[in-house]
Amino acid sequence: MQLTVDWSVDEDAAPPIGSDEMQGVLEAVLVREGVERPCFVSVSVVDDEKIRACNARWRGIDAATDVISLECERPNDPGLAEDEPCELGDIMIAPAFIERQAAEFGTTCADEFRIMLVHGMLHLLGYDHLDEGDAQAMEALENEILALIPTDDPALALEFTCHDEGGGAS
Repeated sequence: MQLTVDWSVDEDAAPPIGSDEMQGVLEAVLVREGVERPCFVSVSVVDDEKIRACNARWRGIDAATDVISLECERPNDPGLAEDEPCELGDIMIAPAFIERQAAEFGTTCADEFRIMLVHGMLHLLGYDHLDEGDAQAMEALENEILALIPTDDPALALEFTCHDEGGGAS
């Protein structure tokens, strides 16, 4: 499995972990999902205003949020030739929002950021949390993947995958 990431980091939106670690988190998702096809993903680290505008445009929710994923292709799309790389899509992630959220959930900013990277990547692979059953399945998978990567708190527990409001994972 080969993952190529196109990084974009806004000047005023510094991520709490480095790009090598972010790459490792994204790769852990693909490894867990058994993706062997070369993949491309775009990751944009942005401020609250930029993610709010994206949330309003693509989801019709005029509020900042933690992460937004915009899917292009899935590794198992029947239209992809066997040796053709997959354009997974775009992940937009807002560290300032995540920092506030981390305090609310009692996690570190870095762990919350890791969680949201996993969450965003799973969305690109077709997972969602629109109903309680899907939310529980996605949360269990997130926990399984987080157990594979270094975190600040090895007993990290997720209780917030499914959100009904404008803020929160999307």
